[in-house]
Amino acid sequence: MTILALLLVLGAAAVAAVAAALTVSSWWWAAAAPLLLLLLTALHDVLQRRHSILRNYPVLGHLRFALEAVRPEIQQYFIERNFDGRPFDRDTRSLVYERAKGTDAEEPFGSERDLYEAGSEYLAPSMAPRPLSTGTPRVRVGGPDCTQPYDMALLNISAMSFGSLSANAILALNTGARLGGFAHDTGEGGLSDHHLRPGGDLVWEIGTGYFGCRTDDGGFDERQFARKAAHPHVKAVSLKISQGAKPGVGGVLPGAKVNAEIARVRGVPQGRTVVSPPYHRVYSTPRELVRFLARIRELADGKPVGFKLCVGSRREFLAVCRAALEEGTAPDFIVVDGAEGGTGAAPLEFVDIVGLPLGEGLMTVHNALVGTGLRDRIRVGAAGKVATGGDLVKRLLQGADYTNAARAMMFAVGCIQAQRCHTNTCPVGVATQSERRARALDVGDKAQRVRRYQEATVKSAREIMAAMGVDDPQGLRPHMLLQRVDPHTVRSYAELHEWLSPGQLLASPPESWAADWSAADPDRFTH
Repeated sequence: MTILALLLVLGAAAVAAVAAALTVSSWWWAAAAPLLLLLLTALHDVLQRRHSILRNYPVLGHLRFALEAVRPEIQQYFIERNFDGRPFDRDTRSLVYERAKGTDAEEPFGSERDLYEAGSEYLAPSMAPRPLSTGTPRVRVGGPDCTQPYDMALLNISAMSFGSLSANAILALNTGARLGGFAHDTGEGGLSDHHLRPGGDLVWEIGTGYFGCRTDDGGFDERQFARKAAHPHVKAVSLKISQGAKPGVGGVLPGAKVNAEIARVRGVPQGRTVVSPPYHRVYSTPRELVRFLARIRELADGKPVGFKLCVGSRREFLAVCRAALEEGTAPDFIVVDGAEGGTGAAPLEFVDIVGLPLGEGLMTVHNALVGTGLRDRIRVGAAGKVATGGDLVKRLLQGADYTNAARAMMFAVGCIQAQRCHTNTCPVGVATQSERRARALDVGDKAQRVRRYQEATVKSAREIMAAMGVDDPQGLRPHMLLQRVDPHTVRSYAELHEWLSPGQLLASPPESWAADWSAADPDRFTH
């Protein structure tokens, strides 16, 4: 039943009951009063702007909030588990919701995690904490070949395409980015009006389908790219090599979501499922990759250019480093996407077993760049289940300069993890192309939630760093991140992992890296 039909039925029933009460018997008020109450509730739900689920499910949506009122027992079972019984991280999701709403996220009692579980990680506080620094740290992205560098925030919106997300979700995210002064990655689905209209800073992601700069036969169109990259809201360009949830597999957009607008933005047939190739046409060797990145930086008039990947082979990444050294040019940034990253649709086995987790990927990339002397000119971003200030600080300690969040930003615009992204029936209007469902997502309200969430999370990261005795992210060191090895032993990251010194691979590679460095071929991708 549509919302209009529901209102008409309730209205007709209420009018009939009131008429009967006035003309037949006063006993009819027993039916008229509840019907009038339901009608008024339904009207309120449809007209209010704060809760998307009530706008899409008037009256019935209150059942969800009733369950939340008796948390944790009832909510934990019915709300935080999907119908297949898979649990979700209640604490993290609740924290994002509270920050997005601007309410106090503190709760009574202590930690609920097992502090003695092997693998648990901890940030080390200092006996001499620092006062909270003034201002918000920014990261300058742009190497020596870049003429239009960009100052990146510590937390930004990670890649989510228009098509996967609704127009209203994209509008809310980009408006939030503009209000908060942070960047919004477009995802590989093209550069739409919904990305450009609010005026937020954009990182334009180009995937293997080259959507938005695509030739008729699916190749890369330099003219289209140059024209769109010149837009003042486009601050950087990112070439997507792979994503954490499904490295080596192209993206999928079900045909039910490919309406006329999506087809126009992407340059694909309407109503047909869009499957991106698993590989790029524009390069087949590390050297060709480096040259292509230099070419698109030239086409983008000197704006920062980089690539995103889920790390697999250390040897292959070293081959890219070797190619950069030999070509005398390098990307301005690299975004490392962890295997724990999410997606709207991916083969289950890829989600579970392919690709390195974010921490290991970050340390691999950071050390490779340090060891080859490239780290000073290349900034490193981190994406993959980044949601809290603690996550942010931890990733900075593992080698990142800044972070990107996707899932947490979806929570901020109202995602309730219904896991119906691929069906086009998202109940809160986030991951759907149904206009009726998407209208429930109020852009103005959700944009403020995105801004508040990002601001509060960066502030939390700054507070944590201050508690660790650090004024600035540059002061973070591997010994400040601890890991429990077994119930009786704790070691720091400085002890557990190898950290290369600048140029060490060029001068005297350590034994643990020597074989990979020797075999890294700038003219061939090989394990």
